[in-house]
Amino acid sequence: MGDEARILIVCTGNICRSPFIERLLQHELDEHRPADQGIIVRSAGTGALVGSTIDPQASAQLVAHGGDASGFRARDLTPALVAESDLVLTATRAHRGKVALMSPKVLRRVFTFCDFSDLVDGIDGLSSPVAPRDPRAWVRQVTEKAAASRGLKPPLVPDLADIADPYRREDEAFAAMAQQVVESMPAVVRSLVG
Repeated sequence: MGDEARILIVCTGNICRSPFIERLLQHELDEHRPADQGIIVRSAGTGALVGSTIDPQASAQLVAHGGDASGFRARDLTPALVAESDLVLTATRAHRGKVALMSPKVLRRVFTFCDFSDLVDGIDGLSSPVAPRDPRAWVRQVTEKAAASRGLKPPLVPDLADIADPYRREDEAFAAMAQQVVESMPAVVRSLVG
């Protein structure tokens, strides 16, 4: 049995998009993988409102999709968080760039959430009849395959790659953000559970 895999989700304030993705992805992974396949999902913000709870509108969307926001607190993105992560998924390509500038060595492990979904959706050999026994090795393998497939097909257009920021906007903006994440979620979960 290997170590737990660590996935980091990044947005700006760490109160809307990244906690929504963090908690929903963790919920989906917990639903679809054996108890011994440890994958830990956390989040941080490039300009986090440190210590804040999840935005109430994002929390409402999270609950509507089966997630739980209890106990969440926003935190700053740090080089240490990036370094300890096996996979970093960002809300936008601009966030991906900020992570890469902070820790250039991890560039091959950083994707937007939607780009990663698109890349792993088209890769053969990511499913296995037996769930991976070493979750960290498995997540690293999936991440490498996704990185290697960059450039093999046209990239998503920016409107599809970037999850729009709903902060301080109407409920419809939060619903649209949630829908974009939910549409990309199945391919991400399938790739990570094997």
